[in-house]
Amino acid sequence: MHIKSNDFRVREGTKVHLKEWPTRVDPAYGSDEEYQDLLRKHVKALSSQQELLYASDRYAVLLIFQAMDAAGKDGAIQHVMSGVNPQGCQVFSFKHPSAAELKHDFLWRTTRDLPERGRIGIFNRSYYEEVLIARVHPEILLGEGVPDAAPDLQSIWRDRYRSIVNLERHLDRNGTRIIKFFLHLSKEEQRKRFIDRIDQPEKNWKFSADDVEERKFWKQYMRAYEKCLTATSTRRAPWYVVPADDKLNARLIVSRIVLDTVESLELSYPKTTAARRRELLLLRDKLAK
Repeated sequence: MHIKSNDFRVREGTKVHLKEWPTRVDPAYGSDEEYQDLLRKHVKALSSQQELLYASDRYAVLLIFQAMDAAGKDGAIQHVMSGVNPQGCQVFSFKHPSAAELKHDFLWRTTRDLPERGRIGIFNRSYYEEVLIARVHPEILLGEGVPDAAPDLQSIWRDRYRSIVNLERHLDRNGTRIIKFFLHLSKEEQRKRFIDRIDQPEKNWKFSADDVEERKFWKQYMRAYEKCLTATSTRRAPWYVVPADDKLNARLIVSRIVLDTVESLELSYPKTTAARRRELLLLRDKLAK
């Protein structure tokens, strides 16, 4: 399968029904060796693009990963970004908000960690948790001290979607390109991966009883994701629904989408002026002597 980024993109205005989006597609590779070769090519190209991004100092790129547990967010980030210069890449994971973070609006803690121009920022979970897990478990929202949260929860979600879209439009206007990934995992594949985490001692740390409890809310999470993707996928900050039952193929899809987005910026190294060139030649003469 030749990977086409647009096959996985949620078009602005599309009403998302996740049952219509596959969790597995024909793989882009025919063997493990071909997978490794394709991933190396993607990583090498992305590394070159990141150098251009850093050198040109005009844009930032923000990658957002959201998914159900065991969908492969960590592995995708690790493998896709493996060849990028650490100086040009920043990864942040967002767990339960701290007491200090709860004193601020829901966008505050992630806004502090937005990438600066020239860098790729990665959010492993993000401000979208506040319209996903908080929607499935509204007691979380009520515990955040949000004014008037109890009487009308539906208006809270609409307002938060609007805040998110406005933030992302603001970032785009100021040079931050946003790519959002929902790693679409089937419930059955999650079950297999949970069992694998139990059976392999080195993976036991990844698993807890809470993971099993959250599976009981699978349908509620799917509805929350559907509403979120529908409301917040825009032309300038699109969501991509990546089939995640095949981890290797998911990584190739993610890396292709990132590459296509960064390459569309048409980056180039800063041009050297005549005056700067004369200065460099004088310095070269000094060094040669």
